Amino acid sequence: MFRGLNIVLVEPEIPQNTGNIARTCACTGSHLHLVRPLGFEIDDRKLKRAGLDYWDRLDITYYDCFEDVLEKAGEGSRFFLFTTKAKRRYSDQAFRDGDYLVFGKETHGLPEPLLRANYEKCLRIPMGGELRSLNLSNSVAIAVYEALRQLDFEGLESEGHLTGRPD
Repeated sequence: MFRGLNIVLVEPEIPQNTGNIARTCACTGSHLHLVRPLGFEIDDRKLKRAGLDYWDRLDITYYDCFEDVLEKAGEGSRFFLFTTKAKRRYSDQAFRDGDYLVFGKETHGLPEPLLRANYEKCLRIPMGGELRSLNLSNSVAIAVYEALRQLDFEGLESEGHLTGRPD
């Protein structure tokens, strides 16, 4: 049975990004894990607006630190840390059902000690030039859909449904 992906946001700062990510998680059956401190209140109007009316379809868990995520996930869980500092591309990783995709805060990314301790699990999304990074919600969507593509979009509808007949 398909369990879904796990999306971990470590100390997200911008409510609109987290709302967009929550919507992506709801639409893909992914579980959202938020690590405090958050840069906003959960009842933030901007957060709710970005997530639209998908909040009741969202599986979300809150943690006080990243170590709590590791502990709850349990031994054998696979974690991949997304950073601009990695050598390996996200598309070179073979993802599995239940994997944890970890993203850092918008202004600083994931903490350097965490990246150094897990360098073999670090992945990057290629981008051009000397620009700092992609938007967090875009990065999450890119990673989630690559993992789901590899899993043949397990658990998602395989066909679209038109409400009328196209001419």
